[in-house]
Amino acid sequence: MKSYEIALIPGDGIGVDVTDATVQVMDAAAQKFGFHLNNTEFPWSCEWYLQHGTMMPEDGIETLRAFDAIFLGAVGWPETVADSVSLHGLLLPIRKAFTQYANIRPHRLLPGVQGPLVANAFDILCIRENTEGEYSGAGGRVHQGTSDEVAVETSIFTRTGVERILRFGFEQARARRGHLTSVTKSNAQKYSMVFWDEVTRELAAEYTDVAVSQMHIDAMAAKMVMAPQDLDVIVASNLFGDILTDLGAAIQGGLGFAASANICPDRSGPSMFEPVHGSAPDIAGQDIANPIAAIWSAAMMLEHLGETEAATAVLSAIEATTAQGIGTHPGKHATAVITAAIIAELEL
Repeated sequence: MKSYEIALIPGDGIGVDVTDATVQVMDAAAQKFGFHLNNTEFPWSCEWYLQHGTMMPEDGIETLRAFDAIFLGAVGWPETVADSVSLHGLLLPIRKAFTQYANIRPHRLLPGVQGPLVANAFDILCIRENTEGEYSGAGGRVHQGTSDEVAVETSIFTRTGVERILRFGFEQARARRGHLTSVTKSNAQKYSMVFWDEVTRELAAEYTDVAVSQMHIDAMAAKMVMAPQDLDVIVASNLFGDILTDLGAAIQGGLGFAASANICPDRSGPSMFEPVHGSAPDIAGQDIANPIAAIWSAAMMLEHLGETEAATAVLSAIEATTAQGIGTHPGKHATAVITAAIIAELEL
């Protein structure tokens, strides 16, 4: 029997709730398809920060390196720890340390879910650069607290970083419907985004079987609302990808359905899987959080681990559950009810 070492970081708020639900579904999938998930839970969170002064121990990254994959519930509790501290203390260091440069987020309507758009037959895969760009953390502040205060934030775009995320996107497009859209703002950002456009055109010459479009971020935002059915694979920088994938979550019915994967494509380190939604401290522990995004993220994890049949079965179980109207409206069904329904469909 194959066995996989999984690092669980439930984190804060409803991250704990949806991680518990996800573990139940994953255990059911493992039992059905004949493999084992050896889960090790780490209590790294804002509560950990308040107790220890850091979001994770100094050896946290090296501890995680031994695992086959990482599952993260959610991180953040703004009333006690600033988001800039929790984000830069846990999530971003993990992404960068393990070169998880490809952030993958699927956007489509699950059966029974009513989105806000007239269009409903869309299937978009957003590929977001995950380790540099606008979130590189290069910059600083001087003369703080005075009228002369200056804040500088520098975006870092390397040829290696841009080329590898675009190449990853081209490969995904080749495996899907053969259309890639590269998103920039090169009419206004004449250095970094023009550079991105140039690299896109260079790679397009290698992928002659993939149709390539280039759009500005504002036009793409409109396109995702007006004609999402025309889109296949979208590739964007860290900031633009972050914005577009929240829009993608909105058109697919809300953050409760938005899954994601932080992939280290060469597998030199573990990849990390997490729902897009936040920690929602106001509803934590009330059994009303929708676990579908987390469970979908875990299905992506199973696919990454090579358990393709199990991954397909979990996603099919989610679809069969939402087709019955279970988990399709916020707060209508308890977390436990949605989880049990997915497990029941999985075990059929």
